[in-house]
Amino acid sequence: MGSFAFAKYLRPLFGHQFPRQSVPVVLRRRGHPDVQLYCTSKEKRLAEARSRKSSQREKPAFPESVFAAGTAKRTADFLKRRAGTDPEQAGGLSRDRVSFRGEIPAGPLSAPEWRRLKESSSRPERFELRMMELMLAAEADVNIAKSLLAYVAMEKGAVPYMLLLRYLAFCVSGRHLSEVLDTYDVMRRCFKTLDSGAYSLLIKGFSQTERWREALMMLEEIKKVITPSPRNYGDAIAGAFLHDNGETGWMLYGELLELGLTPNQDTWRCLFENAGAEHQQRRRLADVLDYMRENQVYPEEPLAQSIKAWFESLPDEKWRGRFSSVDSSGRCRSCQAELESIELTEEEYAQLKRRVMTDVIEGRDVFNKTTPEELESFKSFVKKSPAFDVIVDGLNVASVSPKGPKSRTLLAVVSELRYQGLNVLVLGRKHMLRPSWNWDRQDIHQIRQKSLCFFTENISEDDPFLLYAALHSGNHCNFVSRDLMRDHKACLSDSATRRLFFKWQRGHQLVVQGYIPGKKVQFQRALRYDTIIQSTSAAWHIPYDEDGGERSTYEVPQRWLCLTKEQQ
Repeated sequence: MGSFAFAKYLRPLFGHQFPRQSVPVVLRRRGHPDVQLYCTSKEKRLAEARSRKSSQREKPAFPESVFAAGTAKRTADFLKRRAGTDPEQAGGLSRDRVSFRGEIPAGPLSAPEWRRLKESSSRPERFELRMMELMLAAEADVNIAKSLLAYVAMEKGAVPYMLLLRYLAFCVSGRHLSEVLDTYDVMRRCFKTLDSGAYSLLIKGFSQTERWREALMMLEEIKKVITPSPRNYGDAIAGAFLHDNGETGWMLYGELLELGLTPNQDTWRCLFENAGAEHQQRRRLADVLDYMRENQVYPEEPLAQSIKAWFESLPDEKWRGRFSSVDSSGRCRSCQAELESIELTEEEYAQLKRRVMTDVIEGRDVFNKTTPEELESFKSFVKKSPAFDVIVDGLNVASVSPKGPKSRTLLAVVSELRYQGLNVLVLGRKHMLRPSWNWDRQDIHQIRQKSLCFFTENISEDDPFLLYAALHSGNHCNFVSRDLMRDHKACLSDSATRRLFFKWQRGHQLVVQGYIPGKKVQFQRALRYDTIIQSTSAAWHIPYDEDGGERSTYEVPQRWLCLTKEQQ
């Protein structure tokens, strides 16, 4: 349907000044490299496995660590396969664009044709909204969407707000920028106010046009109701840089941080891809990297590529970037530099200990997990005992093997730790003292000979006891458990302490690795280095998320961008 036909039905509704000349307009598009195609790295890993060469894309230092990126996904897939479920189908496959297109007309329809199609629909009351949603998902021809609006205007005498909003989303998603401008003019004439969702779409659309400054006015309109989102700011920042107004972009970025919002990865990419080599630009981008370090934010691979390209573009400094990994000793496999230790400083340890005691051990809900008498009894027990080298979550560790009595597994773990000359505390529950097939009397007797034990009531939760004992024993003390302590980390009242807890946990938690009764007990070793952005005068090391990888919030990346500067 041509622009005349579309305007013919809508102009009486929106006024004679409706901009007919731009509906539709073939847009002169610029190349935008910000659209990324994501794929799995399975083929790449297979190819590297076949190759015996020591390339920089070698296996991670700790491929089976419970904190390594992708471990949770691999574990979940393994359990689904063992249960006879296809991991790809477990969550239900989403419908792809091909299936959508079967419900969308091949081209623009006349009003009678739309009417017949609606009458044949199973839900005619939602026909227009659903059709527009399908066209958005399938990236359909914009002229089909226009013909639908023209039909609705003829039938109802007005285009409902929600339908126009979905049409706006369709135009923004498909970068039909001329239509975005038209739709805004229409909505402004027909509706007294627009909601924040409409303004968000308009900011994204307008930022890509010569009317980008109007996006800043829309940002102010959102502020009257709610705090704009990081995406709102990111779109406005991208618009400023796209139109060669970097100072406005940096001003908006500063405003975003002042509001306590976390920038999107695309926003950081925009800053790096549009920055020059001037001293002020270097300082600003160093601040960006410092922010990511302090907030433990990991760049995704496209951002890591942009960071690498910016460093290598500096004319007076010869930076070279390589993608690498870190070995078990904490050395970069590319430049051989030793990374920062994961050990907490004395000040950090004291701060963490104080906050865990306050927020977790003595928190408001602690006596839902134990009793005051039991907690005080345990504190007295720990204070009278020599400092422990390792705390064992007995019930958790005893369940790592599905074969044999649980007490036999726990005894094997305790025996291995004792063989290493460690002072061991085993935390258990009182039901473990009642002889049964799972809890053999002789095994429990040997465990109590090889370690100190404390058995809580059966209804008590033992994690707070474990944390208390470990932190009271000192920074050298490790603990053995598969429990990732996410609930206790969430109890900590501020993000800085939660990051310290996670750092301490990664450096002190030991996990029994696939124990088989009768075999030697092996532990996934605790990390020796901190997975965080770090730098020296001549190097940067930046952990990043690989394309196609899946990382849970308690996991850390295994890939690193190594940037080194040649000595002059």
